[in-house]
Amino acid sequence: MTSREPRPAGPMSAILNGLRRAPKRVRRGSRDVVETAVSQLFHAAVQPHGVGESGEYRTEELARLAGTTTRNIRVYRDRGLLHPPLRVGRIALFNDTHLTRLRLITSLLDRGYNIAHVREMLSAWEEGKDVGDLLGLESAIAGTWATEKPERMSVVDAKRFVNDDPGFNRMVDLGLIKLEDGEAVIVRPKLLEAFNDIRQFGVATDKLIDLHVSIAPLIDQISGILVQAGVDEVLHRINPGAPLPPDTEIAELITMLVRFRTQAVSAVSATLAFSIESTIESVVGQILGDIIEKEPGDKEAEA
Repeated sequence: MTSREPRPAGPMSAILNGLRRAPKRVRRGSRDVVETAVSQLFHAAVQPHGVGESGEYRTEELARLAGTTTRNIRVYRDRGLLHPPLRVGRIALFNDTHLTRLRLITSLLDRGYNIAHVREMLSAWEEGKDVGDLLGLESAIAGTWATEKPERMSVVDAKRFVNDDPGFNRMVDLGLIKLEDGEAVIVRPKLLEAFNDIRQFGVATDKLIDLHVSIAPLIDQISGILVQAGVDEVLHRINPGAPLPPDTEIAELITMLVRFRTQAVSAVSATLAFSIESTIESVVGQILGDIIEKEPGDKEAEA
């Protein structure tokens, strides 16, 4: 394929074009349409396609475009992370699908996953698992940063877990716990576990729920600001109505948003921790200052 010939639309571009062509009432009225498109995008990003559908690259060029080394490419091929290239005599030719997959592999490794974890995630994508399944897999691999998964249990066990009947009822009213088919679904298990830990210091459940009600809208505002920053970057590179970029660039944007979430959570957590530490130091200093000023027998304080 010469550089003058137009690049054919890849599978990811076809998915986005299909979504764009859908009637507005369908796009706006059905969340399932968007969720299905997202699932298909991740699935297409790692599916093998025949060389010739898009660009063709030798090993050295593939490594340069993906920001990695030829040695790493050989390792990924040996470990089964990359599909075999097309062989033309002694020349190995890779395509845009290999490039997309290689960039995803590099991104996952940069995020701290090891090769075994990356293989699990790529296998999940290839098996057609949806985004929810992938988040569950990330939760098992990445630990506490991943999205909370609701936990289902009997109502009796849920009430025992909360250990506060009025608090349990308030959590149901707020949607932190849902009652379905005679069972309880703990929607925010990590939040409730944190409640239980803090209660050991004597803070009442009702007070903790009040704090949650006050803080949650502020957290939503912070999330909105952070997510908008990521959205602005995406819209800067994918303008509504404009021709879609190549599949590899779309895959980069998807990866960027996933990494953006991780980095945003880390940044907010670090900032919040710093703020709380500073506030605690200030409060403790004020308390100690008040104690010193009011020490019994201090004539200057009494005056």
